[in-house]
Amino acid sequence: MSGWMVWAAAWMAGLMALAGIRVWRGPTTADRTVGLDAINTMVVASMIALAAAGGNAMWLDVAAVYAALSFVGTLYIARTLGGKGGKE
Repeated sequence: MSGWMVWAAAWMAGLMALAGIRVWRGPTTADRTVGLDAINTMVVASMIALAAAGGNAMWLDVAAVYAALSFVGTLYIARTLGGKGGKE
């Protein structure tokens, strides 16, 4: 792994820690949801960087599935926070 990949991994870990603080201490549920979504996005980006560094395309498939599940989870939380949703 090259030096810039180690630096990028450390940078992402720091950003995930900051987003984790937002999830832990967020004053509202919406803040916690945004923090969790940011963590999920950084996890997907880390998987893509891992695929690029290691030359293993399997991580791209894992990242795509994880991103899809994360998106569905965020939609579910947004619908729950928004009230009934759907037709009234």
